Amino acid sequence: MFTGIVSDLGEVLDVEEKAEGLRRLNIACGYDPDTIDIGASIACSGVCLTVVGRGRTGNRSSFAVDAAAETLRMTTAATWHRGTKLNLERSLRLGDELGGHLVSGHVDGIAELIARDDFLDSAELTLRVPAELARFIATKGSVALDGVSLTVNKVEGDTFSVLIIPHTLQVTTLGALRPGARLNIEVDQMARYAARLLESMPPAR
Repeated sequence: MFTGIVSDLGEVLDVEEKAEGLRRLNIACGYDPDTIDIGASIACSGVCLTVVGRGRTGNRSSFAVDAAAETLRMTTAATWHRGTKLNLERSLRLGDELGGHLVSGHVDGIAELIARDDFLDSAELTLRVPAELARFIATKGSVALDGVSLTVNKVEGDTFSVLIIPHTLQVTTLGALRPGARLNIEVDQMARYAARLLESMPPAR
């Protein structure tokens, strides 16, 4: 589990094709490699991936993860290449502060940035989501975009907007986004469970 509060900005150092449908990524980070356990989970731009290696690449700390075929199909991981910047978050531990909202790292789909309005010290992003995900997004609800916990400002059909504060623009990849960008989206778990509960209820007589 994660909170959607980014703790580091990583960079893809190299991508290696392994077995069919499997891709290994070596990612530079600011974490002390001695504190990263093999088998640990790290959210990489919202995608929960398992650490399969750790160490240093040159003078930089790094860790390796494998992205399987389903991950490559469902997320933006298929487009990551050398130099791609990634929002990183280590898994939540019992007793940690829950600063954002509960995020599983299981991406629901890909959202497209269709508009960006910049203000003096913030930015409003408007995104379009697949129709099947739109019903899970509500005004004042939570959503994770590329692993960043955000509050929804408004919803219109299959589009919604979020306001990004200066700090988030500076410490995540969201500051560099431009229309046409594609982002991993995870809807609020509570919304998903509520929708499922309503679906299973017998019709009113």
